[in-house]
Amino acid sequence: MTQSFLETVASDRGSTAVTVVVPAKDEAQNLPILLDEIETALVGRTFEVIVVDDGSSDGTDIVLQDYAATHDWLRPIRHEKPCGQSCAVRTGVLNARGDIVATIDGDGENNPAYIPQMLDALESAGPSVALAAGQRLGRKASLAKRYASKFANKLRGAILKDNTRDSGCGLKALRRDVFLQIPYFDSWHRFLPALVIREGYGVVHIDVQDRQRRHGSSKYGIFDRALVGVLDLFGVWWLRRRRKNIPAVRPLT
Repeated sequence: MTQSFLETVASDRGSTAVTVVVPAKDEAQNLPILLDEIETALVGRTFEVIVVDDGSSDGTDIVLQDYAATHDWLRPIRHEKPCGQSCAVRTGVLNARGDIVATIDGDGENNPAYIPQMLDALESAGPSVALAAGQRLGRKASLAKRYASKFANKLRGAILKDNTRDSGCGLKALRRDVFLQIPYFDSWHRFLPALVIREGYGVVHIDVQDRQRRHGSSKYGIFDRALVGVLDLFGVWWLRRRRKNIPAVRPLT
């Protein structure tokens, strides 16, 4: 059987080909189901999963320790106090061994079955493309949240021109080296397409079906991030405006 590019990189460098990063807060009931699904989706691939417990108070840390005892591909990490989803994703990326990092929300609303499709799309696109971004279909959120999200995405698209219909989807696959180039700020995970484009790379999009969460409730409301979201939007616009030239680099020897 012919090795894929990602498997070849893993064997050549002795590293993990793919790291799946799962930010999670108070998802003790959802995580074992999600982790089983991730394992099924990635059968035949070299992978690890990093779940970053963002200061949960529902015993998520105990659930992860028990699961890791029988699954050596799981590496749980804990924030002692909640730091937010973007910070949890960043912690996972900084600790990842994989050349490619896939992200997925810990609530189970994202289906891991799409991860292989995203990895394949990223590989097929070639080195000029650094991000495969999921775009949700059939949103299961409340009507008010769906309208708010639609408005926010239209506003973001008009200002940032990132050609992305849904930047808030947790399902993404991104080259780790590019991840580490992106300037960090809280809520940065919602602007990854624009930030990747700022670094001079392309983005491919994959439509994914949204799912209902099985247990618990959403940690995010409509108005709790509206003002911050607007400020972040114009901050990212400023970052893109301030990056006018991207050098083409070649070695001289």
